[in-house]
Amino acid sequence: MSLSRSPSPRHGGGWSSPGLNTPYGSTSGRSSPTKSYTGLNGGSNNVTWASAKAKSDEIKGYPAFSTKNNGFFKRQVRNISESLPRFNAGGRRNYSEKEKLGRGRWYLGNGSQAGRVRSCAGRIFRRMRLRFLLVLGFIVAVIIFYVTPVHQIYRRASLLGGGSKFVIILAANQGGGVMEWKGPREWAIERDSIRNKRKYVNKWGYDLEIADMGTKKRYAHEWRESWEKVDTIRNAMRKYPKAEWFWWMDLTTFIMEPSYSLQSHIFNQISSNTYRDINEYNPLNITHPFTADYLDTDSLSTIGDGKPESINLLVPQDCGGFNLGSFFVRRGAWTDRLLDIWWDPVAYEQRHMEWEHKEQDALEYLYANHPWIRPHTAFVPQRKINSFPPGACGENGEDARIHYQERDRDFVVNMAGCEWGRDCWGEMYNYRELSNTLNRTRWEKFKEWISAKVKDWKQPKPKKDKMD
Repeated sequence: MSLSRSPSPRHGGGWSSPGLNTPYGSTSGRSSPTKSYTGLNGGSNNVTWASAKAKSDEIKGYPAFSTKNNGFFKRQVRNISESLPRFNAGGRRNYSEKEKLGRGRWYLGNGSQAGRVRSCAGRIFRRMRLRFLLVLGFIVAVIIFYVTPVHQIYRRASLLGGGSKFVIILAANQGGGVMEWKGPREWAIERDSIRNKRKYVNKWGYDLEIADMGTKKRYAHEWRESWEKVDTIRNAMRKYPKAEWFWWMDLTTFIMEPSYSLQSHIFNQISSNTYRDINEYNPLNITHPFTADYLDTDSLSTIGDGKPESINLLVPQDCGGFNLGSFFVRRGAWTDRLLDIWWDPVAYEQRHMEWEHKEQDALEYLYANHPWIRPHTAFVPQRKINSFPPGACGENGEDARIHYQERDRDFVVNMAGCEWGRDCWGEMYNYRELSNTLNRTRWEKFKEWISAKVKDWKQPKPKKDKMD
């Protein structure tokens, strides 16, 4: 209802605005309603104030509601009030608002020092909660990646790590053939060598094929022991049809740097890590390239077609020529042809008396006389996959091309020829301990540093003699 002007009291009671006048004729503006009132038409009415109010509530449809400080709220009011924060009204009054004077800051624990520390820590945690959850999630993900087989699945996947493309073939059980017996040292060499290769393939997701040399007996009737490499490689290719590269390793080899993957060490940059012109290092003095007019351009070239995709055989050279203690072959039609000719019994019957180093000399003969082999053969530096210890290819071990160099952290060491006058187990043990020392973790280095300090502290210092 709109009013034309502000209502104001008038003399004698009532209001100047008609709409605000009470319907009670006998009452004044200063008096409260009585329990009975006169009707609007001047008649008397005995309706009381309480009955009128009750009637009004029934018309509105909403019954009056009042807790009257009893029931559920009365029982819970103390619990609710006690759960509210406490305010420190004394001491510090730096909370200043005109309408809230005398109200202090809020301190958990009634303003105690410990309460303020807990409150501050809680505020910091609430602000840093998202970052803390991100860091915690990263740590958990790293733990799950390395503790569970997830990292092996990742490194074996062809589109990710690519570990399934590589197979290491290890000739174990040396001495299990018909020519010799194994003693305690031979067993120890075999145990350490196998453990070393298994640890490496588990780290990078490769496959390990342990060739049981007890099968040498199958070649004994034709005196073909130590020719088992060719046959074993063909069996491994049939067993791992999805693998691309096969790495043969003799039992006397030891991987010194397990942190090097084959991809990063060789195959990601295979052109820069190998050489195809044998004239760069030619201890056999093989004439290269061929000069016959009937040959194609690849056979007449010193580097073949120069494409890394055409490399199917990776061989290191030592002081005496090809060394097959550690070499790579690639699956393909060219490799199948090479293995067939390499294993050809006719060539063996004709030449095996001339080939002192057996299948190694046979491969050198094929390379020197068959033009189709050279365009697909590359040479890897000796120290890249097959470093020698002192005593192999020289007494002093001073050839920078061949011998192991600790400062350069060479990948693999091969105790080649140790059975001829050298201590195979002693060399294997020394290089195993050196590898463990070079590849210590930061935690292991820290523990060794602490141990050294404690040892120095416990060791009594020598007393100095007093000068008279």
